Amino acid sequence: MAKRVESPSSINTFKQCKRKYYYQYIEKLPTLSNIHQVRGNIAHSALELFYDIDSSKFNEDNYEQKFKSSLQQIFLQQWVKEKIRLDKIGLSKDRERFYFEETMLMLMNWGNHFVNDIKTTIEKKKVSIPEAFQILTPIREQEYRSTNYSVRGFIDAIQHVEEEVHIIDYKTNSKFDVKNSIRLQLAIYSLLYQEKHGKAPSKVGVFFLRHKLKMLSVDEELLKLAQQEIELIHAHTTTTEAIMDYSRTITPLCKWSTGQCDFYKTCKPHDN
Repeated sequence: MAKRVESPSSINTFKQCKRKYYYQYIEKLPTLSNIHQVRGNIAHSALELFYDIDSSKFNEDNYEQKFKSSLQQIFLQQWVKEKIRLDKIGLSKDRERFYFEETMLMLMNWGNHFVNDIKTTIEKKKVSIPEAFQILTPIREQEYRSTNYSVRGFIDAIQHVEEEVHIIDYKTNSKFDVKNSIRLQLAIYSLLYQEKHGKAPSKVGVFFLRHKLKMLSVDEELLKLAQQEIELIHAHTTTTEAIMDYSRTITPLCKWSTGQCDFYKTCKPHDN
């Protein structure tokens, strides 16, 4: 069987539960949108579009307020743009308002950190506000695809900091924790970047929008982690597509107080 083009998401799904991977990526059963996915997409879009604003008329008296109000406006536009998807989820008005306000607070938290970075850049490099904004503007939403590894990924932001390259992903996670699935995602991004550019990034990290940025240094151990996990999934999926070779992993992620796995009714993990 030919190698399937994997992604950090599909590889982490395989590691979490092979049966879930089977239903989603082999049988291709439909999945349902949920508020966490939709508001995550909205937040990512707002941060991507934020760097397109015109800062040429911002000055020392208004730039803090201008940057923050611009981010608020972009977020509101993106929320309205996704209204059809939000309505399909079926939240009550109160719950939708809660997630709207919570996501807004996350972005404003990011905005506060960004304004501090603008201040630091202005003071350190003795540049104007638009020049500082240009310096801090990353390369955004880049797809990296490897035919060698049969894997691809979309990188949220690539920043050049002095002589270093930093890769950053945005997360709306409640916990300020680079768990194993996130570390693997960052490892794969590092490997993809290295293959394309001939040199690994210096650092990779996550901006947890509820908290702050957390970075990891890229080393051989991180790159080997990506290679090993990519090889493991290809070794399995190119050998068999029989459902019984994709075992179920029954955990609280099958069903919880407010939801369940997209494939819970098909998988029936708790049936005798």
